[in-house]
Amino acid sequence: MTTELNAIYEELLRLKDEGEERIYMDDDTLKLIQPEPAPQPEPAQLGEELRGLLKDVSPAWKAPQQDPGTHKSNTFIKPLPAEAPIIELPDGDVKTRMAWLRDKVENCPTCNEHLSSFGKIVFGEGNPDADIFFCGEAPGADEEKAGEPFVGPAGQLLTKIIQAMGLQRSDVYIGNILKWRPEHDKPYGNRPPTIEEMDFCLPYLKAQIEIVQPKVIVALGNTAVNGLLGPDPKRKLSQIRGQWYTFGPTPLMITFHPSYLLRNGTMGTKRKVWEDMLKVMEKTGMEISDRQRIFFLPKD
Repeated sequence: MTTELNAIYEELLRLKDEGEERIYMDDDTLKLIQPEPAPQPEPAQLGEELRGLLKDVSPAWKAPQQDPGTHKSNTFIKPLPAEAPIIELPDGDVKTRMAWLRDKVENCPTCNEHLSSFGKIVFGEGNPDADIFFCGEAPGADEEKAGEPFVGPAGQLLTKIIQAMGLQRSDVYIGNILKWRPEHDKPYGNRPPTIEEMDFCLPYLKAQIEIVQPKVIVALGNTAVNGLLGPDPKRKLSQIRGQWYTFGPTPLMITFHPSYLLRNGTMGTKRKVWEDMLKVMEKTGMEISDRQRIFFLPKD
């Protein structure tokens, strides 16, 4: 498979994970995936080839099963410890406890081992007393360079969503389940984290939530949902978004990831996300204006 086809394949898998059912492809992309016409066999060969094909077909054949949470064998991923870290938060106020946790994460040998040569651990940021905790899956290229969550195009859209709610980024808490950018074997794009990777970092996220004690957690995207609630192949994001779940004792609202809106930013999809945010505002006791109730998210 060529580099271009690899990129298309990975992107289609990512769209499928996010619940996408239809996609648009331009002519240039279609040319890349259009197979070359196979050489036509001579008429005398057709009978033998057909008999050979039928002989090889077995009704008991089944497609090979893939490892849940991964799309193929990721041999380039460094192994993880058998056990996830055990976190016992110290006594103290929220700032003291959060500073202690940040130091522990930034000095985690496993987290540092998985960093790229220029990458930084992305701990999280925001108000440690926030009512709303936005949770993504893992940092991307922009985030690992800055050492901050959601700073690329998807982060800029998330900021606009937060501002439309009448808040600033400094009013909420923003983090990811995974604290490092998932390494992969290509010079472009991002790889969704595996369930095993997220399971390793989940104690860090739980400790962050324990410190913040938000009224609501917002899960951004299907991969984050799998990390928080566990993988379920029957679960479709398009069917569960906008519904309330719980993560521990905390109400959990599921919605689309901002990057999904950038790829599939129809007015209907953006309105669904905004309706999810209205539910979050209601749950946290925020006042909602008439203008906010009829609001649609901006184009970008």
